[in-house]
Amino acid sequence: MRACCPNTHRTADPGTLDHMLSRRAFFGSSVGVITGSAMGINALALEPTVDKLKKNQKRAIVIFLSGGASQFETWDPKPGTSTGGPFQTIQTSVPGYRMCELMPEMAARLKKHTAVIRSFSSINTEHGGERVNALLRGERSDIGNLKAPSLGCMLAKELCLPASLVPHHVGFYTTYVGFNNNVQVDFAGYIGGQFEPINILNKIVPDANRLPPTLTDDDHRERAALRDQLSQVFQNGRKTDSILNSHHTAYSRVRGLMASDKLFDINLESQKMRDRYGNSLFGQQALAARRLVEAGVPVVRLNRGWWDSHGENFDIHASLVPDLDRVMSTLLDDLQERGLLEHTLVITMSEMGRTPKINTMRGRDHWGKCWSVALSGCGINPGIVYGKTNWNGTDVEENKVTPAELFATIFAALGIDHQKEYLSPDGRPVPITPYKTQLITDVLV
Repeated sequence: MRACCPNTHRTADPGTLDHMLSRRAFFGSSVGVITGSAMGINALALEPTVDKLKKNQKRAIVIFLSGGASQFETWDPKPGTSTGGPFQTIQTSVPGYRMCELMPEMAARLKKHTAVIRSFSSINTEHGGERVNALLRGERSDIGNLKAPSLGCMLAKELCLPASLVPHHVGFYTTYVGFNNNVQVDFAGYIGGQFEPINILNKIVPDANRLPPTLTDDDHRERAALRDQLSQVFQNGRKTDSILNSHHTAYSRVRGLMASDKLFDINLESQKMRDRYGNSLFGQQALAARRLVEAGVPVVRLNRGWWDSHGENFDIHASLVPDLDRVMSTLLDDLQERGLLEHTLVITMSEMGRTPKINTMRGRDHWGKCWSVALSGCGINPGIVYGKTNWNGTDVEENKVTPAELFATIFAALGIDHQKEYLSPDGRPVPITPYKTQLITDVLV
């Protein structure tokens, strides 16, 4: 097969999910956030060799449409059918391919840097729990007690520069999904907590990246030295393993986090640039994402919600899709203007699709049988429209794509061997995609 301004800073309540995620991200996973040293965002400009390495480093930005965007109102419209809805289509820059009228900017750019897969199919039709986790890890199964890592964490492991003090992985959210505390966050599983993201909810700048007023810099350094001493005492006589190393690495990068303010500060961008991205929180987070990847952060996830349109699907999409169109097209243009797009893969995918059938509330429900994904930039053959659904969008007609095949193709676009193996803590080889998974070669250069 060929296959508006960020919310005012607030301190999270210690019992909230937001607080727990922040603490886990900052103190139990990758927490360093500065390029090369604590000197600031331009520090590596002083080191031409390192700067060149950073420039050529592969990166990934995942635009994840939380709640489940409709393929009918974006990449795969079906006008004039019982499933089509009220919107018209427009001709794209790819001859013969028409998209929903709500996405004119992306329609004009497809041939320039984007491939669309219209035949993606997944078992996921839920917001939380193992189904969405299965999607995020390419529907690979856990092995006994070993939790399979998600795509973002595997990309962070593969693309990070080990000596860099920037974070390996950052996740921006406009909303979390909180069904029984199952949230759409990436998880590292057995590859190590240092590859899990710093999760930033409803703002741009992460919490806890500055010392509290009651703690001096000297006090903080002394505490860090004490932690190192206690850690060494604990480690004496014990076999060094990946868990200990992951824990130590996370703590050792805290000083980098505290030097990160400029990295996340979009006010350092020109007013013209900020206006290009727009005033939505999603747009501002996307601008911050560009700043992060430009500074050498290998993986950023932008979670745009909330697309769960069981009622009034068309009003919801009339509001959300134009913002997606503007922000996505601006991000791609910005990356290209800066010479970054050829090294950056932008993956735009939804949590799930929406049903062909329009329900009695003018809504669309959850659907996994067939929906769409877009890949832009690094390693991608632009202007390709791969796969096809049938006349009313109820099934895949040509070239069905599984999550494993999509993830393998993502790895390949970034120069990663999709059949490479990791060693689990108990020494078992575990492939990053299932053995014999085929690439979607049509969308790759």
